[in-house]
Amino acid sequence: MQHWITNIMTSLSYWGIGLLMFAENLFPPIPSELIMPLAGFTVAQNKMSFVPAVLAGVIGTILGAFPWYYAGKLVGEERLKGLADKYGKWITVSSQDIDKAQRWFARYGNKAVFFGRLVPGVRTLISLPAGMSNMPLAPFILYSTLGTTLWVMILTFLGYVLGDNYTLVDEYLAPVSKIVLVALIVAFIVWVVRKRQKAKRRRPN
Repeated sequence: MQHWITNIMTSLSYWGIGLLMFAENLFPPIPSELIMPLAGFTVAQNKMSFVPAVLAGVIGTILGAFPWYYAGKLVGEERLKGLADKYGKWITVSSQDIDKAQRWFARYGNKAVFFGRLVPGVRTLISLPAGMSNMPLAPFILYSTLGTTLWVMILTFLGYVLGDNYTLVDEYLAPVSKIVLVALIVAFIVWVVRKRQKAKRRRPN
């Protein structure tokens, strides 16, 4: 993976950064934690400039967020609620639960998108509920750009500072992505179990 990323960035320069960050949003196994630190290392070698490298990473990321955003819109709230009412009994998720989730995202959506862009394992996925909740495109782009810019700048700066050891960023952050993903799965399972327990207590004996 590292060799492949290095070859693309070496041959395409800033275009390579944008292309890789775009692909990273569509195929999460391609890690931004390796792409942007490598860009920072390249900046340290005076082969690139910091601001254009960050700009290329941000543009690639935002463009890569659109497919997930529009996928969420395609699924849509009504279709999702219909699926929940039809199949949700298996995990005790109803259209009312989706309504609650949508109200939560409507209230905290801007913050969720901004901070979601800073969390490994969530960065890509946050575009999906944004689209499903019909978050307006302008604030989605704004808060995605703000969060992404901060994230990309941090990674690029770390690569610049670490130099030859830029791969340490991915080594330390990759486990965080896995932990976050596992935590989300566990949280979902706990939520389902609690809902089932509540449903059992409500049933008449």
